[in-house]
Formats: sequence, structure tokens, C-alpha cells
Amino acid sequence: MKTPGLRYFGAALVVLLGIWLGFKFHAAHSVQEVGVAVPAGIAGPPDSNDPAQLETAPPQVAIPERLPQFSLKDLTGKQTPVSSWSGKSLMINFWATWCAPCRREIPLLKTLAADWAGRDLTIVGIAVDYPDKVRAFAGEFKIDYPLLVGEQDAMDVAARFGMTSPGFPFTVFTDNRGEVVALFLGELHRPQAELILSEVRSLNEDRTQLAQARQAIAEGLERIAAKHSG
Repeated sequence: MKTPGLRYFGAALVVLLGIWLGFKFHAAHSVQEVGVAVPAGIAGPPDSNDPAQLETAPPQVAIPERLPQFSLKDLTGKQTPVSSWSGKSLMINFWATWCAPCRREIPLLKTLAADWAGRDLTIVGIAVDYPDKVRAFAGEFKIDYPLLVGEQDAMDVAARFGMTSPGFPFTVFTDNRGEVVALFLGELHRPQAELILSEVRSLNEDRTQLAQARQAIAEGLERIAAKHSG
């Protein structure tokens, strides 16, 4: 029989594998799209398109088992706790207006928000940026899912997900119990999003267990990455 410590360690490895495969998929597309994950505080992607710069070690991330509690301001300046969406599955997308892959994700996020609106899923964007820029950007792109915004306080929230030196974008997926199912680093595309959300839905409907869902996500992301790197 596995001990609880080994079980949690195995689950953490599965989620970390999901992060790494997400990064590899993202890197495979970045050579042409200049869509590498951008370190916080830099106003754009690296200047070089050298593929060798995209080959980095897997990120060392200590992901929490459950959604940490935090509060950030919305676009009106109202302090909004993440508990406002208690009982719902969440896609928490960390982004910035200056980040090109973040901007490319927004049409997909808007579509997913509409498609999943009746299935207890809420997409929450967390912009690590200046509030005035985010308000103008949200109005121009007609972002209709909830947005929270912050500077150092938003960076502190990212750190609570283990992303102490975050690259943007990255997205956290939780089930409706508040368990962290996956953390995807890099630009989301529909195949990865639908894969992860299908497992989240299975968890919500008690058709699978968390460890099984994480394993299915890791294996599915590996297949997607292999397909696009071949």
C-alpha cells in the first residue's frame, strides 16, 4: 500500500510533467511565433529566436494541492476574493497586456468562457500589470470574463501557486472542490484546454479521481506535444 506522502509526491510529479509538456509544446511553436514565456517585468519576448535558448530545464515549481485563498482588485477597484467563485471550477489565467502570447490566448479564453458558462466553470484573468492599461485593453478586446489586476500583489498570488519567477501566460485549473488539477505554462491552444477541462468535468461528476485525472492530462499533453513537434 502506498503511503499518503508517496501518493502526494506522485500526484505532484504528474502536474509538474504537465507544466513541462506545456512548456515544450509552447517552445516548439515559439521559434516561428516568437511566443516564448516572458519573465515578469520584461516588456516583451527575448530578442533572439535561437531554438537553443528554448531548451531549458523543467521549471522547479511547488504547486499547492488546493486553491490558495487570495484577494485582488477588479477593474473597478473593488477588492475581490477568489472565494467569490467558491463551488465552481476555475481557469485562472495569469497574463499581461505587453505579453504577445497572452494577447493571442484571449479569443480562445472568451470562447471557452461562453462554451462552458452553463457547466460551473469560471475563467478568471489575473493581469500583472497597471490597472489603467488593463482597463483600456479589456475594453478594446471586449473581454467579458472576470478580470483581477495587480502589480506586486498579483506577483505574490502567482508565487502562491509556486511561480516565484513566473513566465506569462500560465493557467491554473481547479475542480469545483478547489483542488488544483493542473498548471499549464505557456500559451494555451484549444487541444490542451479541452483535454484538461474534460478531466476537470470528469472530476466534478465523480467519474474519475484526482490522481487519475492528472495522469490522463500528463499523457494527453505528451501526445499533443509529440504530434506538433514531429
